[in-house]
Amino acid sequence: MSPKQQSPPVPKEHEEDFRALLEFIHDARGFDFSGYKRSSLARRLHKRMAEVGVDRYAEYQDYLEANPHEFAALFDTILINVTSFFRDKPAWDYVRDEVVPTLAGDDGSKVVRVWCAGCATGEEAYTIAIVLAEVLGEDAFRERVKIYATDADEGALNIARQAVYGRDAIAGVPPELLERYFDVTPQGHAFRTDLRRAIIFGRNDLVQDAPISRVDLLVSRNVLMYFTAEAQTRILERFNFALTGRGFLFLGKSEMLITHSDLFVPETLKWRVFRRVARNQLRERLMFLGGTLDTSGRGEAERYSELRTAAFAVAFTPQILVSRDGFVADINQQARDRFELEPSDVGRPFQDLSISYRPTDLRSAIGRAYDTRETVTISRTTWSRAGEDRLLDVEIRVVPGINGRELGVAIAFHDVTALARLADEHEERKRELEAAYEELQSTVEELETTNEELQSTNEELETTNEELQSTNEELETMNNEQLERATELDRVNVFLEGILTSLGGSVIVLDRSRVVQVWNGESTELWGLRPEEAEGHALESLDIGLPAKQLRGALDSALSDSVAASVDVDAVNRRGRKFRCHVRAVPLIASNREVTGVLLLMADGDHRDGRELRSV
Repeated sequence: MSPKQQSPPVPKEHEEDFRALLEFIHDARGFDFSGYKRSSLARRLHKRMAEVGVDRYAEYQDYLEANPHEFAALFDTILINVTSFFRDKPAWDYVRDEVVPTLAGDDGSKVVRVWCAGCATGEEAYTIAIVLAEVLGEDAFRERVKIYATDADEGALNIARQAVYGRDAIAGVPPELLERYFDVTPQGHAFRTDLRRAIIFGRNDLVQDAPISRVDLLVSRNVLMYFTAEAQTRILERFNFALTGRGFLFLGKSEMLITHSDLFVPETLKWRVFRRVARNQLRERLMFLGGTLDTSGRGEAERYSELRTAAFAVAFTPQILVSRDGFVADINQQARDRFELEPSDVGRPFQDLSISYRPTDLRSAIGRAYDTRETVTISRTTWSRAGEDRLLDVEIRVVPGINGRELGVAIAFHDVTALARLADEHEERKRELEAAYEELQSTVEELETTNEELQSTNEELETTNEELQSTNEELETMNNEQLERATELDRVNVFLEGILTSLGGSVIVLDRSRVVQVWNGESTELWGLRPEEAEGHALESLDIGLPAKQLRGALDSALSDSVAASVDVDAVNRRGRKFRCHVRAVPLIASNREVTGVLLLMADGDHRDGRELRSV
């Protein structure tokens, strides 16, 4: 993650309750959401909390404890199962044309193992099955292919196992493939049973659970973007372990793997296909070989002794041999020339020679060599001669005898002046290179930070887009339900209007407050008010030729006593004609026997309609 500080998705005062809620979910159901991005996780949690009517994390934890069925709804909200067949089809075309032929092998006999991680409801698992069957052929697919499809959402896996999809879900499948690989059933389009046997669905938490092993192709599209950078790294390490040496990783369009080049390198960044980087641990072994020199006869032994003595004398490295009792045993030519020693110095006590204490104290070093029986090294000793300074590394090594006793020490002087100069120059260049590297690294880190911020923003936008898509699908479902209900209501209204019209007279429906709820066409014809002018108004407030106050007794009988009552009153219709109006008040009784309103049936009492209303 970038070092840039971002505002926390959870207020500090609620952080402890937020962590407690995540721990409770983990303990109760085994889901570990600690690796999910806080902003997305908090947003989805708040969405679910709003739906159940709680504001605080602690309250929602109490709600989960009291309502275990809520876990399913919560997981369905957090684990956004937005997927489809042949999502980003050009990318699938690349996998079909370039990746799958590589996996199949030259001889056509290799078993192909695929892991679809985060398969949701199974569309991508069946997509890769179709792609493999198209390239390999159906017979070879059945014999050689094994697909493991996993997800953390058990509900989504149940849908995937059924392999039955509706019209909207299979919209992305080309018609020719839909006809070959799906059977039409009353429930929808079902993926072919004979090919479905090659796919095994199972639950797997990418952060916690062990990965599938020996996988040739790993499909995990738009899954990583929901996790934090640390969780992404852990998951990618598992993916690296899961893949074979030549395995491919196929990611979603929002997943770049910019900072994980030690695990995966792009095969094609455009279509988000990556190759695994090998992470073998090499073990180096050293073998020491020894040999013996078998000398037969005194003559050869003497020749070998002479050879060794001569070789010591002309050795390129200045050397001095000192016996165990402290006398100089031998000095080679290089040492004589370098330190101005003479052949006559052989046999003298070593401590009498200036070389024993100048340019450095060799006597104490010899004592340490005898004490430890290990080589003692004195580095970068300066030796000056004729105005020239030379740098020497001095090595003092104990010389053991045949029976293991100490014969003395060998002192070797290595001129490292040129090497020291090169080392100093190397250190200077190294410092310059390190400074340049640090500047370059700083620039790279700034670019990586920018790239990670852009990727994080892109992943967040993709997450929000999928959440909006999920919400849009929910709204479309609700709109369809509302449309169905509106259609049903229109049908019922038409049916009711037909009933009211068929009664053959003025029909008015009042609620318990005596407010007009229904006003049929005959009422408009009789009293001159349209339904929109009458409905929603108290009957007695309407300016019509009906003396509503004279109906109070009949209305009381219907509303209070649940008894139908009739009354004849003098009225004036909309044309100004006076007539004797017969009114019958019938109580409206609900299924619970409660009176919810009254039905008024009115007609001219001097005509046939009035006589018919008396029988209602």
